[in-house]
Amino acid sequence: MLCLQVFTHCLQQPIIFSKQEDLERVSMSNSRLMPSPICLVENVNDSLCVCKGAIEFLSRIKEPVVVVSVVGLYRTGKSYLMNRLAGQQSGFALGNTIESKTKGIWMWCVPHPYKEGHTLVLLDTEGLGDVDKGDSKNDGWIFCLAVLLSSTLVYNSRGTINNDAVEKLHYVSELAEKIKIRSAEAAEEEEEDSKYVIFFPSFIWVVRDFTLKLEIDGKKVTEDEYLEFALQLKKGVNKKISDYNLPRQCIRTYFPSRNCFVFPSPASPEKMTHLESLKEWDLVPDFLEVTDRFCDHVFHKSFVKTLKGGHKVTGKLLGNLVQIYVDTISSGKVPCLDNAVVTLANLENQAAVQEALKVYQSGMEVVKNKFPVSMDDISSEHQKFSSLATAEFMKRSFKDEKREYLTKLVEKIDICYIDLRKENEMASERKCRDLLKNLFSDMNKQLQNGEYSQSGGYELYCRDRDAIVEQYRREPNKGVLAEAVLNEFLNERGAEANSILYTDTKLTENNRKIQEEKEKNALLKQKCKEEEEKRIESERMIHAERERQEDRMRQMEEKFKQELEQQQQEMDRAIESKLKERKELLNKGFREKADLIDEEINNIKKEKEEKSSGSFMKEYMMPIVEAVKEVLPAILQYKMMTKGLKKYPL
Repeated sequence: MLCLQVFTHCLQQPIIFSKQEDLERVSMSNSRLMPSPICLVENVNDSLCVCKGAIEFLSRIKEPVVVVSVVGLYRTGKSYLMNRLAGQQSGFALGNTIESKTKGIWMWCVPHPYKEGHTLVLLDTEGLGDVDKGDSKNDGWIFCLAVLLSSTLVYNSRGTINNDAVEKLHYVSELAEKIKIRSAEAAEEEEEDSKYVIFFPSFIWVVRDFTLKLEIDGKKVTEDEYLEFALQLKKGVNKKISDYNLPRQCIRTYFPSRNCFVFPSPASPEKMTHLESLKEWDLVPDFLEVTDRFCDHVFHKSFVKTLKGGHKVTGKLLGNLVQIYVDTISSGKVPCLDNAVVTLANLENQAAVQEALKVYQSGMEVVKNKFPVSMDDISSEHQKFSSLATAEFMKRSFKDEKREYLTKLVEKIDICYIDLRKENEMASERKCRDLLKNLFSDMNKQLQNGEYSQSGGYELYCRDRDAIVEQYRREPNKGVLAEAVLNEFLNERGAEANSILYTDTKLTENNRKIQEEKEKNALLKQKCKEEEEKRIESERMIHAERERQEDRMRQMEEKFKQELEQQQQEMDRAIESKLKERKELLNKGFREKADLIDEEINNIKKEKEEKSSGSFMKEYMMPIVEAVKEVLPAILQYKMMTKGLKKYPL
């Protein structure tokens, strides 16, 4: 009982935080705490529809989810097991009569008791074969949804796993008709059963009120061996044997990872009418022992829900997935994993662009508050937060194979950067103009008083002006337009200097020409300083852009390797499952079926080798590598930015 006690204790403990920065983390934790189950998918008047409140709740869960669904015939005690997985005595409705209590699919989100930063999503489905429903056409779709949404699928039945129990699980035989792996455009050939193995959940058969001994031919067996015995195939080719083998073969094919738990009756018949109110000491010890083992198995063996390609599903993604599948079913079409992943990827990648852009904008806001800053400062911060934004995008995005959304992010960041550079230049211009105005205020008064109109006034004017220019240059933090503003300012006062020069009676005509030439040289020298400032700025921008693209390339390679590794793990699990199935078939003498599985294994291995080969890396990544590492785009990018910058009149 340890796992249930620990989980219940965790749920009941008050949340205490000691630091202000913990508030966000606690808020995130609270966002996935659900005090009781809510309806996820309604089944009303033979129509399935999604409950908006449940989708909104899931949208707040940004962490990976482990999804456990329970399916089975109505009134077989499915809801009780889910309550125990939630660490609670009650929650999902329990019925005491032949009336089915669960309609549609109900959801309970709780923190995972052993995987920190993960949410356990429990889905309790409407009982299959409910006599009250009349038309049970949606039973197959509810079973289909449970398979599509789950990491682990629990099938609940009563009594024994006999032929009748297996035949009642005929929904498994219909999965190939109700679920497609590839889109119509991509499905040029018949889909192999081996493909389903990669994407389907692990399977647990729970047998309630089991009264038999776990023995076969007088030999004790484990629960898993009991299940495998019940799923054995018969030799032969007639219709009766084919009908017998079909559901068993489907279970073996679609769910190669399977386990079994057999539960004795939990209590005496008179106590069963109020099962959820019974204390642990009122329940049969053997029942509690199996319950504990079952929960422990689910907690430790259920994987995070993943999409085709290995991308981990968050609560938000799960909500989108539910919406996509239910909408597809309601439109009369068959759910397709490829189409669902593409739709999800578009939604998630759009959101990833916006979230990444926020990272860049919030980081650059700090720099903006310091305007004007030097080109080095704004460029280094741009590079830093551009890298962080790319990392944020990579963390959330998936299946952006053409880098369409990454390109959009880069474009949006560049537009922001252009705007920031404009604002920085404007701030630099304002500061420099104000500084020059203040520095020249005394000199302007002297001009008005006519002090430079006297004999020897030009020399005095040049001395005062040059002193102010030196003082101006010593002032720090003037920004990127310091020399440009000064150059414009001196040019504006050129006429003033010439007027003083030609009214100075102390100077001879020859002296005036010499001074006039010196004035021109000084202005030319100042212009050269401005051009040098622009050249240095250009070189720094190109260097920063090259580093930025190299960083983006590095992150893209890491993302590619991560996705490839996830796909390899998917295929490894499929191969392992198929090898196990092949061995069992050979042991039972089904050579032809084993050969077919051998072919499936070889196909998976071939696909794995192709994806892990250097040629695949070259084919997939090299076009992107060449585009990113090319120097010319960096220069063009720089020209685009500088062209977008407005030339402010100074």
